[in-house]
Amino acid sequence: MYHPTVARLTYRALLGRRRAAVLFILPALLILIAVAVRTFNGVDDQIAADVLGGFALATMIPLIGVIAGTGAIGPEIDDGSIVYLLAKPVKRPTIIFTKLIVAISVTMAFSAIPTFIAGYILNGNGQQIAVSYTIAALVASIAYSALFLLLGTVSRHAVVIGLVYALVWETLFGSLIAGARTLSVQQWALAVAEKTGGDGMITSDVGLPLAVVLLAGVTIVATWYAGQKLRTLTLAGDE
Repeated sequence: MYHPTVARLTYRALLGRRRAAVLFILPALLILIAVAVRTFNGVDDQIAADVLGGFALATMIPLIGVIAGTGAIGPEIDDGSIVYLLAKPVKRPTIIFTKLIVAISVTMAFSAIPTFIAGYILNGNGQQIAVSYTIAALVASIAYSALFLLLGTVSRHAVVIGLVYALVWETLFGSLIAGARTLSVQQWALAVAEKTGGDGMITSDVGLPLAVVLLAGVTIVATWYAGQKLRTLTLAGDE
């Protein structure tokens, strides 16, 4: 299910000079914010949770997921170079699964590691806040990568749609409408983090069992459907 050549080409596309520069901006900004907050406010568990929840999990991670998930396949479909890959004797689900693994690894590297560093700077992992939000970043990276990889497969406007979801649905509607929070990857990830954080420091509107089911379900269904759409794309090209 994992094809090294496809993975190498995908890593090269995602970590090219222009896209890598964008990927580094948000983690660097998070760490700068953490340093500034620690310098001016000292150690404060609640502020640490607010920074990691309000910027890292709510903004940085979904945006990195958009860049990595859509960038793993979207540009190849847009410029037509996907045809050369589809002409190779590689199964379509293998292509999708490999690109998903690459997108997940890139999203995790650029989100979970900076989240832990920022959390440790903010309060030295007091109340397990740094570890808890790192866990949230890891599980959110999986679901976001699958969702945005699917978007990159089905739409030429995947980046725009992904940004709308990340910035409007997750951040705006998620903070104003209770029902929207139930359908939020951010809330599902918070439900996982809630179990390891200090009492009352991390809360979610979704229970842990439902959150785990939704995280797994969205990842599996999005990956499967992306494989089906890629198979359809092959047939369209053959015609």
